[in-house]
Amino acid sequence: QVQLVESGGGLVQAGGSLRLSCAASGRTFNTYAMAWFRQAPGKEREFVAAISRSGDITYYADSVKGRFTISRDNAKNTVYLQMNSLKPEDTAVYYCAASKFLVRVATMYNYWGQGTQVTVSS
Repeated sequence: QVQLVESGGGLVQAGGSLRLSCAASGRTFNTYAMAWFRQAPGKEREFVAAISRSGDITYYADSVKGRFTISRDNAKNTVYLQMNSLKPEDTAVYYCAASKFLVRVATMYNYWGQGTQVTVSS
């Protein structure tokens, strides 16, 4: 069992930056690939970024490539999402998730956090 708690969301102006954190419980954090997804009002949950167990492989959605960076610190059981050059269309609830597989599909992720709201004003 893995418990995930996100933090770092908030209100920011377009062009600004935020860093999200996701703290995981348990001793098996480094056996899971981690990902960030987001869901805007009235839209389906969408993939944002994923990182391998060791952190050497990362995937990004085209919409965030070059602006967002996913990273992890296995010693701290934490995964991060650095978000730069934020746009109003990045406004959503952001969720971190854990899976045994490094994939972009939400249904393959077994554990989810409660989400953190990111709002980007124009």
